[in-house]
Parts: sequence; C-alpha cells; structure tokens
Amino acid sequence: MAERTATVNLKSGLQARQAALFVQEANKFSSEVFLEKDGKSVNAKSIMGVMSLVIPHGALITLRASGTDGDQAVERLATMVMKEE
Repeated sequence: MAERTATVNLKSGLQARQAALFVQEANKFSSEVFLEKDGKSVNAKSIMGVMSLVIPHGALITLRASGTDGDQAVERLATMVMKEE
C-alpha cells in the first residue's frame, strides 16, 4: 500500500471544480484510492465522498492506494493538490 501526506495548496481547496478534477484523475488508476482528512477516510474516486470532507486551502490530507499502480496514483494526486494556483 502506498501512502503520502500532503498539504492542499489549491487556492479554493479541494472544492467543486477542483474536487471534480481530482476524482477524474483518481479514476484513471486501477488501484483503490482513499483520501483522509481529520481521521475520516473516503473513496477518492467518489465526488460525494471527496466533497463530504470539505477540504480547504492549507488542509493536511493523507492519500492511500493499493493496487498495481498505487504508487503512481498517490504521487500524481499529491502533486495535483500541492500545486500552487
């Protein structure tokens, strides 16, 4: 299982449009991908799950993935949320 902690640097956090792009990217991987904030973990491939975490700019999140492309999934998604807008 791959795991990485990241700080969300997106100006609007992981809300609405950014959350949709994040979920689209997560769905490109065959691995199971999970997003965690404040002890609550959700399926990163679910827009409702990601939106339910209400992730603002500056939030600390943990990404976990298990599967053949788990390492790539975690790295790509972490890079996405850490990107400064």
